[in-house]
Amino acid sequence: MLGIFGKIFGTKNDKEIKKYIKRVVLINALESKYQAMSDEEIQSAINDIKDSIQNNEKTLDEVLNEVFAIVRESSVRVLKMRHYDVQIIGGLVLNDSRIAEMKTGEGKTLVGTLPVVLNALTGKGVHVVTVNDYLASRDAIELEPLYNFLGLTVGALTGDIPSDEQRKEIYNSDVVYGTNNEFGFDFLRDNMAYELEEKVQREHYFVIVDEVDSILIDEARTPLIISGPTNHKSDNYVRSNEIALKLEKGERIEPTKADEKVIMTGDFYVDEKNKSVLLTDEGVLNAEKLFEVDNLYSLEHAGLSHHLDQALKSNFIFEKDVDYVVQNNEVVIVDEFTGRLSEGRRFSDGLHQALEAKEGVQIQDESQTLADITFQNYFRMYEKLAGMTGTAQTEATEFAEIYDLDVVSIPTNVKVLRDDRNDLIFKSDREKFDAVCLKIKEYSEKGQPVLVGTASIEKSEYLHKLLKERKVPHTVLNAKQHEKEGKIVEDAGLKGAVTIATNMAGRGVDIKLPPECIELGGLAIIGTERHESRRIDNQLRGRSGRQGDVGESQFYLSLEDNLLRIFGSDKIAGIMERLGIEEGEHIESGMVTRAVENAQKKVETMHFESRKHLLEYDDVANAQRKVIYQFRSDLLNKEFNIDDKIDDNIKEYTSTTIANAQEISATPMIEDFDFDNVVTKLKEELNLEISKDDIVAEDMDNVSAKLLTILKDSYSAKMSVAVEEQRKEIERILYLQILDNAWREHLYSMDTLKTGIGLRGYNQKDPLVEYKKESYNMFIELIASIKYEIVRILFTVQLRDEEAEKRELEALKAKMEESNAQISTNKEEKRVEIKKKIARNEPCPCGSGKKYKLCCGRSGPKKGLLAQ
Repeated sequence: MLGIFGKIFGTKNDKEIKKYIKRVVLINALESKYQAMSDEEIQSAINDIKDSIQNNEKTLDEVLNEVFAIVRESSVRVLKMRHYDVQIIGGLVLNDSRIAEMKTGEGKTLVGTLPVVLNALTGKGVHVVTVNDYLASRDAIELEPLYNFLGLTVGALTGDIPSDEQRKEIYNSDVVYGTNNEFGFDFLRDNMAYELEEKVQREHYFVIVDEVDSILIDEARTPLIISGPTNHKSDNYVRSNEIALKLEKGERIEPTKADEKVIMTGDFYVDEKNKSVLLTDEGVLNAEKLFEVDNLYSLEHAGLSHHLDQALKSNFIFEKDVDYVVQNNEVVIVDEFTGRLSEGRRFSDGLHQALEAKEGVQIQDESQTLADITFQNYFRMYEKLAGMTGTAQTEATEFAEIYDLDVVSIPTNVKVLRDDRNDLIFKSDREKFDAVCLKIKEYSEKGQPVLVGTASIEKSEYLHKLLKERKVPHTVLNAKQHEKEGKIVEDAGLKGAVTIATNMAGRGVDIKLPPECIELGGLAIIGTERHESRRIDNQLRGRSGRQGDVGESQFYLSLEDNLLRIFGSDKIAGIMERLGIEEGEHIESGMVTRAVENAQKKVETMHFESRKHLLEYDDVANAQRKVIYQFRSDLLNKEFNIDDKIDDNIKEYTSTTIANAQEISATPMIEDFDFDNVVTKLKEELNLEISKDDIVAEDMDNVSAKLLTILKDSYSAKMSVAVEEQRKEIERILYLQILDNAWREHLYSMDTLKTGIGLRGYNQKDPLVEYKKESYNMFIELIASIKYEIVRILFTVQLRDEEAEKRELEALKAKMEESNAQISTNKEEKRVEIKKKIARNEPCPCGSGKKYKLCCGRSGPKKGLLAQ
């Protein structure tokens, strides 16, 4: 129905494109003006525009047409590439903080230069986010001549730049290319710095996220975490793994009639849809026997149930060479969407240690979160956020709800000629892969290049083995060949090339075809399995048919594929049975392809809810993070008035101390006030000795006033040994240390709270509401504890008076010199005395107290003073 109305009245997207076309006409009208200018005149024009923006004489919108026209003409001169009208539309969409959906090969990299230059003229810096270091370096190097021509600097932020000075220099560039991880981790590290100069990032003004669906959706379920060693250690991973393997896997049998109950067999069953493992009652009893405990879920054994749950997941849900690989005696995560290794990332909640126990590699220490943020909340910090991708419409709802981003589909410059065929469905994996191998061999013998997409490393290596047996030359691209990725993908369009790639490996790299391959039918795409997300399948298809090239794509599926087995095979299996499909035969129909897409929609909805759920919880932590990071940033600023802050904390400490003493008094009357409690508390907490008489007064207000005066005077006296600049630096550093330690412990408590909050649902309470309430109370306690701790530390810290120490040292030196002079004089005197005749039994003149004959008058080597 929507399609019919769309054809009659035009879709919302069509209306948006028409609006942008009007502006493209205005930009095109300026082309001849700038074509007639010399290079110097163009550079002078862009500088004049830059000055007018930075002096607030003009807005970006007022100069947009001129800037876009200048960038287009400059690109023709410097890069020998002219922006098509559809690329200008893409640039306009990005500048409006929207997502430009552009098909593969439409030149998204060049599109980005238009809004990048416009927004970089503000001097605030523009960030362009790519999916890997290779693309960040490539784009920065290729586009640097254009940016330099227009007076802008550019930098590439990659993982091999360790120095903070170098990173800071890159961030000070007008345009910075880098990966989402580099930008995110630098933000977290900046908020752990102890000096303002150590921070590398500038403000978060404008960001363009390339392959926006991959970064803002696929990777959004994994937060960025900087972790450190923890005191909370456990040695139950190996034991839990052994016990998990002793338990019997069962199944959940759903009732077929209304009066029947669910039957659960064995010790546990695996819920593949939700990727969880559930213990049966029998399983709990067996686990308790194996752990030798009475109650697996009691408070003292709560950790055991958690470790067992992770051990079961690691053995029965997570697969080697699918979800992770073992490399250099370490478990390394494989990104499920890109097929790349996620170096440095670890599964949280003890799952990574459980996998290490399963694989028999060294179990690394548990870590504690020092700083964390989700990609959603990091990118929402930018004043302007925009994105580019070939596939976004299927996730348009999520982009709108989470990021407030509209998706606009940009028309292709040339009509797409690729032939997207219906799926072929086989009964078994074996039959499917046999058919895939036959098809690949057919393409190879013909010389037509073919790109084969697999869902995991395991499947790509299985197909590699089959093709090797059939003597079909081919190249494998998966997480294990990450370094050669770009080159392998570029060569995938050559005559006779057969390339096997996991999912979206090589994303962002164009596959260009020589003319002879276009004559052979262009690039053929074979998908060996449907991904859970339609977007990933569309990305694979989109590798073929760029810029009007011919091409074809087809997916080969089996009823044993995870997607069909878990989410949609009953209906399809029924169709196959009715049609009487024999061994090696397949079905191909639009109805079956639609059934597969419906199964994908189910999974996409489930993952959207999962990401939304994660964000709802992280939004709570994010509000707290903003408060802590803002205060931390204030502390780093030398202009921040720390005196007022410490004054406020001392006042709060005073009122809390008085209030606590009042609580334990018999009545609120002044005569019943427990003065001794206050005196004792000051001695214990602040190492401050006062007497009861110092704070006795006729009413509580005067007691508070007296105590506050004593604390302020005492603190001033303590700090008077340091000059003002030193004092402020001491206060600032101590405040930062206390803040960081408290925040770290708070994050650990929040993690613990989140782990168990789901159980509140059994008590008919909304876990999210409960989490918000609990975390708010914890945050209030955190702030109170930071204020208390800074007062306690500042009063008890021992300061050295360097000037006094210097004076003491000078006095000591003078005394020693005087003493040495005296000793020398004594030596001379005693030597003179010794020249006289001394009786052997007289006391020795050296002052030892011994007789002369037993001291300096002994024969042989001389001892004592005269021997010196």
